[in-house]
Amino acid sequence: MIALMSDDVILDGTTPPDGERIEGIDAVRAFLEDVFRSAPNALVETEQIIEAGDRCIVLCRYIFDRNSPEAGHVRSVDVYKVRDGKITEKLSYVKG
Repeated sequence: MIALMSDDVILDGTTPPDGERIEGIDAVRAFLEDVFRSAPNALVETEQIIEAGDRCIVLCRYIFDRNSPEAGHVRSVDVYKVRDGKITEKLSYVKG
């Protein structure tokens, strides 16, 4: 996904209560690497993608352990903004 992001990308994570804003490709890369390094068996499963002009809405399931999916998951919605074929904004919301 990093290859699809602009250098000035903004990512709003899901850290409670209101998320954490990360700005710039290097900071976003480090953040996402930490997320997946801390949960090596996690799996993000895309359920639906909805395109709306320069926005894209993605409905997902974040499965805590791909080897034991019955152990639990949360549902999420990511709202992307795209400019010149690159992701410039990723806003994440979690239900669960």
